Amino acid sequence: MTSSAIEIRVRGRVQGVGFRPTVWRLARELGLAGEVLNDAAGVLIRVRGSDTEIEAFINRIKDEAPPLARVEAVETCAYEDILFSDFRVTESLAGSAHTEVSPDAAICAQCAKEILLPGERRFNYAFTTCTHCGPRLSILNDIPYDRAMTTMAEFPMCPQCRAEYDDPADRRFHAEAIACADCGPRVKLLQLTENTFEGMLPQDEIEAACELIAAGEIVAVKGLGGYQIACDATNPDAIARLRRGKRRDAKPFALMARDLRMIRRYCAVNQEEEQLLGSPSAPIVLLRAKGPDKLPEAVAPGLQVLGFMLPTTPLHLLILQRINRPLVMTSGNISDEPQVIDDAEARDRLSPIASYALTHDRPIANRLDDSVARIMAGTPRVMRRARGYAPEPLNLPEGFETAPDLLAMGGELKATFCLVKDGSAILSQHQGDLEHPAAFDDYRKNLELYGKLFDHAPSILAIDQHPEYLSSKMGDEWARRDRLPLIEVQHHHAHVSACLAENSYPLAGPPVLGIVLDGLGWGDDGTIWGGEFLIADYQTYRRMAALKPVAMPGGASAVREPWRNLYAHLTTDRSWSDMTAKYGSLNLCRYLARKPLSLLDSMIKHGLNAPKASSCGRLFDAVAAALDLSRNRQAYEGEAAMLLEAIAAAGEQAHEDETSTYPLDVKALQGSEMLVLDPSPMWDAILVDLMNQKPAPLIAGRFHKGLALAIVAMAVRLAGHRERRQFSTVALSGGCFQNRILFEAVMRGLETEGFVVLSHARVPTNDGGLALGQAAIAAAKCIGSQTNTDNRMKPCALESLAVS
Repeated sequence: MTSSAIEIRVRGRVQGVGFRPTVWRLARELGLAGEVLNDAAGVLIRVRGSDTEIEAFINRIKDEAPPLARVEAVETCAYEDILFSDFRVTESLAGSAHTEVSPDAAICAQCAKEILLPGERRFNYAFTTCTHCGPRLSILNDIPYDRAMTTMAEFPMCPQCRAEYDDPADRRFHAEAIACADCGPRVKLLQLTENTFEGMLPQDEIEAACELIAAGEIVAVKGLGGYQIACDATNPDAIARLRRGKRRDAKPFALMARDLRMIRRYCAVNQEEEQLLGSPSAPIVLLRAKGPDKLPEAVAPGLQVLGFMLPTTPLHLLILQRINRPLVMTSGNISDEPQVIDDAEARDRLSPIASYALTHDRPIANRLDDSVARIMAGTPRVMRRARGYAPEPLNLPEGFETAPDLLAMGGELKATFCLVKDGSAILSQHQGDLEHPAAFDDYRKNLELYGKLFDHAPSILAIDQHPEYLSSKMGDEWARRDRLPLIEVQHHHAHVSACLAENSYPLAGPPVLGIVLDGLGWGDDGTIWGGEFLIADYQTYRRMAALKPVAMPGGASAVREPWRNLYAHLTTDRSWSDMTAKYGSLNLCRYLARKPLSLLDSMIKHGLNAPKASSCGRLFDAVAAALDLSRNRQAYEGEAAMLLEAIAAAGEQAHEDETSTYPLDVKALQGSEMLVLDPSPMWDAILVDLMNQKPAPLIAGRFHKGLALAIVAMAVRLAGHRERRQFSTVALSGGCFQNRILFEAVMRGLETEGFVVLSHARVPTNDGGLALGQAAIAAAKCIGSQTNTDNRMKPCALESLAVS
């Protein structure tokens, strides 16, 4: 039989996931000769065999890839050099990076079984891992992903681990974090405060930590991407002390449970949620708090959902096996600060919160928060993208193949940045709010890290057009310093483009209607936008409609204090004297009467620190305040809207036959062709219901339904006649679409009207996805400038891209 030799290039997520041993196994089964190795572009295979055998080999590579792998491309070419007489795994090659860096993966079933089975070599070992699970990005200092480039480099392998590491038939072959009790990291329990536990603790460090937690102590735990804080989730006193220590008055805590059976004691879990909880990404999943048992209200005050995750590491699993109750497992930090990753820093920063720390001696190279996801409309939707997801690239849609290397700087809140390279978008992990100095320091550090990991030097920078965003200021300074083209991107256009890019909407696709509902973004007219209907593609957009602009008296104070938005909404189309004459007996009127209303009137009248905003987020705040939810001040961003959704969800069951909704009017904006959704009639209806003492859940439900119907009606009106519609596709984006009731009602209504609806799933709908949209817009503008009148490509005319 005639044999030939070829070289096979495999691109995608193929390093650190057991891809080479799978290739080795398949080659040996087919009797092929050659080699497989890692290099900076992915996996390289050189193989000799018959054409039939090689064809079968390539097909099986695609079909039988290991669980964590994702094959993006398989390319082949002839190979002329000498090959081995058998098939081998050979040393990695260095070079320019063109491969993926894998996200960290939760402990797999095989490793979990080993650490719980007496007699196994890794029984009770807290750092058991294999090629199917364990740390990746969190321990990586440089590429390629080999042990020498990770924080495991300081742990030489024992002979037994070395034998497993070198054996292609072993599932730990080249598992870079491989270790055992003889050679690997070790757990240590540290006392952080002078308060000594009264009683004898077991010698086993994990047993001791569990005994402390069971006794009501708060214990810091060093996780994959940072320290976490653990306490008994059934102990109200421990939770209260944790809130005081973290300075976190009301924001819900994340929870960890041993298994699904334990979670079901407190939550309803459907099939999609079960699969998401047990996935390698293992995010915190928001679940309906409908179980036979109840946790203390202080875990998630006022909410109808709980955020649960399953054990993500062997250490977590060993802890949960010893405690027959769920644990609070929240980030190891004072509220709003980045979580601690440095062992020396942990004692200083965590001692005000925790009395002990269960730590270990494997350094964390890169900070990673726990990811958060929710099932909405039957699909898993990431709300915070970090551990388990980042930095997995997203392939850019058709038409972006020639996109230049560029960097999009993202926003201010829920900050991320995005690299474009080789036709892919690499979105960073969630990095928090850049207003906090420590978060901004981390953001700068990660920019440098990603540049190194992906061998990326941007030729173009993209920023949000808001003049005061720290990310935008940094991008502007960078562009000036290095003389790089700078593209300013409108906030809500970026949201629409992020949704299009995630859904593989082609660059040459026709314009869509983008509906973006969020808190705020800088508008082209210098006002604040946040309830937008844009006809848009990747390069251009036109504002067709918006929520009616309403003043935000106090500016930033109005974001924190919902009563200010309530007053502004109530007095937009009526005077306060008319309000009190008709509705003065209402609690909200008596409450507002104690506020400095004359000062607010003056601010609004003269436009002093009272910018007008078409913000959907502020509308939610105002309605929540009317129902006395976070009326005076929000304890955390989005609290009022979350509480409003919670009571609406409670009302869904109590008033399941309710069909009434609140109306919003569609009007032409004075002096403009643009349409506005006017909530004035909605407020009249709410005030009447309050006077008639209708229950708050009923009012909240009517508000959600009415707003959703109005949004759909606006889309239908903008589209025009059904047979000659201006657009057939609608893209939904913005943080308000994290609200399940609103999102599902809008999606259902649009689909009923015959629209194709695009929405977020792999990328957050909030500002965590903003950088992807900026990157797509910048790439599209550059590609557009490369094409001359007869559609031939020419060098990118970057000078023309200085301003959006």
